Amino acid sequence: MGKIKIIAEREFNERVRKKSFIITTILMPIAFVAIMFVPALMMNISSDEKKEIIVVDQSGMVGERLQDDGQMMFSLSDKGFDTLKEENNEVFGILVIGEDVATNPSNLQLFTYESSTINIESAITEQVRNIIEAEKLKQYNIDDLDRILGEIKTPVSLQVKQLNESGEAKDSSAILNIALAYVFGFLIYMFVFLYGNMVMQGVIEEKSSKVMEVMVSSVKPFQLMMGKILGIAAVAITQFMIWVVFILVVGAGAMSLLGGDELLAAAQASAAMDPAMASMSGTEMSLDKDAAALINTITDPGYLVRILGGFLLYFVGGYLLYAAMFAAVGSAVDNEKDTNNLQLPITIPLILALFVMMSAMQEPNGPLAVWFSMIPFTSPIVMMVRLPYGVPDGFWISVLLLYGTFLAMVWLAGKIYRVGVFMYGKKPTLGELLKWARYKS
Repeated sequence: MGKIKIIAEREFNERVRKKSFIITTILMPIAFVAIMFVPALMMNISSDEKKEIIVVDQSGMVGERLQDDGQMMFSLSDKGFDTLKEENNEVFGILVIGEDVATNPSNLQLFTYESSTINIESAITEQVRNIIEAEKLKQYNIDDLDRILGEIKTPVSLQVKQLNESGEAKDSSAILNIALAYVFGFLIYMFVFLYGNMVMQGVIEEKSSKVMEVMVSSVKPFQLMMGKILGIAAVAITQFMIWVVFILVVGAGAMSLLGGDELLAAAQASAAMDPAMASMSGTEMSLDKDAAALINTITDPGYLVRILGGFLLYFVGGYLLYAAMFAAVGSAVDNEKDTNNLQLPITIPLILALFVMMSAMQEPNGPLAVWFSMIPFTSPIVMMVRLPYGVPDGFWISVLLLYGTFLAMVWLAGKIYRVGVFMYGKKPTLGELLKWARYKS
């Protein structure tokens, strides 16, 4: 253990002092925030210029009732489409409404002078649909139809509460569960590849510099392998904790600027409000209830311990398992170009886990999710989908299988490492690696 500790400390100190570590530690949270919020901000940024659309209404029913909105401006024309097409119109397009549009809703055409967008097309079809439906309702000669339709509209708010073993009901947010499963699953996938490749590259560099030949004369391959993996694991955990603190500080600052205390108080008050009063407030109250459920779930200590504790267990276990395999690949080759074929058996289970993760989001306790959350090579990602919904059956069996497989893989990788470290000028196959693992010490 003393030798493993010395090797781990060396790996840790060597990497945290690099400029690349400092730069990625600073830039990664910024990039993560940018990925989350920049697309949303860009979608909200729109031009103030309205798209002018000339309307040729052959039905005489729709054109006059089209309403201008923030992105379109309609102008009704008595000219035909052929005439308008020949004119040099500085407009966005020409909307032709067929004579039988009420019975044939597909008789609606938009001719544009520039590329159209899905927002414009959906806005036009929505307006035309509403106008046609209103005209059809008038044929039934129902008095005071607008008032009746207004009274019929009934916004429904479904409050979901999950019962624990003691029968206590707690707020549950499906949106939050899916979001956490998606984020934590991809974080594990990203970290496994990032730091697993770091282990592999470190082994290749040391092998090419002949350092390994000196080191293996002083320590056993298993000790050397374990020390490198644990040292880089400490780097990963250190970097991750810095990111967590950074995000919490920035998030707290953003909440204070946006009036987070008032939002929390309002949501909690909404959650405690009488359901009869809630039904009188309509859609806004539904949104408040959703926000209250979300906030109450996030602030539940048991929920946070389950999610963060489970993430830490599977993040560390997944990294350790795959780092051992990446280290074995690194010890078997002379340069990084030769690792492509040998990495394929490592990457396939991770990619498969991502596909299963998408399916498990819809049915977290289904047979597919249960089995893949037990298999050590896929459990770090798939189990993170199931944890937000409660601690599943077999959780600790899955953890034991993961860490037990890690130890077995380190032992196997150490045997490959012992032979591969002295191999130069040859690119081994997967079969040769398995043959090396069977060599007696």
